[in-house]
Amino acid sequence: MNVSIADIALVIIEWLVSDYCHDLDVANLVEGLGVRLVNAGLPIDRLAFHLFTIDPEFLGRAIAWAPGESVEIISRRHGFENTALGQRNPVRHVLKTGAWLTVRPDQPGADHWPTHDIYANRQLAELVFAPLLSGSSWIGAVSLSTCRERGFKPEHHALFRRIMPTLRTVIELKMLQERSTNLLDTYIGTETGRRILAGHIRRDDVETIEAALMICDLRDFTGLSNRLSGDRILHFLNSYFDQVLPAIEENGGEVLKFVGDAILAIFRISDDPARNCSVAFQASLSALSRLASLSEADATLSAGVALHYGAASYGNIGSGHRLDFTVIGRDVNLTSRIQTVCASSGEPLLMSSRFAKLLTGIETRSCGYHELKGFAEKVELFAVADQPHADSDVS
Repeated sequence: MNVSIADIALVIIEWLVSDYCHDLDVANLVEGLGVRLVNAGLPIDRLAFHLFTIDPEFLGRAIAWAPGESVEIISRRHGFENTALGQRNPVRHVLKTGAWLTVRPDQPGADHWPTHDIYANRQLAELVFAPLLSGSSWIGAVSLSTCRERGFKPEHHALFRRIMPTLRTVIELKMLQERSTNLLDTYIGTETGRRILAGHIRRDDVETIEAALMICDLRDFTGLSNRLSGDRILHFLNSYFDQVLPAIEENGGEVLKFVGDAILAIFRISDDPARNCSVAFQASLSALSRLASLSEADATLSAGVALHYGAASYGNIGSGHRLDFTVIGRDVNLTSRIQTVCASSGEPLLMSSRFAKLLTGIETRSCGYHELKGFAEKVELFAVADQPHADSDVS
């Protein structure tokens, strides 16, 4: 190496803390770091980050780069930690011990570590694993590998150790941002989470929106709860949500909250009310179709869906530091009352007259006028024309 270790380390560290690097996602950071290390003369043939996430589906992911190749991202689902590879691998070892680990396949004891998928068939002569720890919390680990027969030189190892504290801090900040976004997406929805991260966190920070409103409620949930065990009820609830949520999200809707077994969602993918009603309607049909395809020996899962188009106050309500980001207002209440008619009439899908008028290309039929709690005048409700009539005398 023609340039001193101190000079190379300084260049890498300055890049890691630069505004440019700050704006990169983790995948581009891995690639950028790899390119800079290679350009500095280091024989890097594989650079990989193994990072833990906070995600309901995934334990973490491996992000790997090699010269001349695209960045590879492999997601690890929960349960991976219980597999043979998850139990015995260099990453787990360095995180458990907090110590660096160097693995050379040609040295005794190397077969203790099973061949990791992102390193397989690359003829790597030396792999260096370093923990990325924040106090006692696991961020993950980073590995630097070479095909150079004699492995890395001592000055290469010195460089890795010099840059690692800064690299750990940068990765920690990026993972904190990602975890915050994941948690908000998981518990309150993507758009609502984005608004909260943008600073909409004060009580009465509310705006009026217009949207297609949807409430989907599981039929006879109380009866199921009284008849079945707690484990079976959880199974049915999750099966129900597994059918309804994808139908909503695939059509551009956002689930705002679960109220027991009821789901409140909004659709506002454009400024065109008819377009928003169309996608909400398609989501409803998809959800009902998916539920109808489920087959369970001890219960039948069905739901009632209410649809309305209207205005709502969208934002924070609550007290002090305990707030809820939700939609409230007359039209939300109306949608909820329409859903109760689904339950009492047996109709799987009912919509308000305003929603039905905005729904183009779909023939609807009137289900008559209904008294709705809290509303002075009877409200006319509509169903799909070819939807089977329910056996009910509600009117």
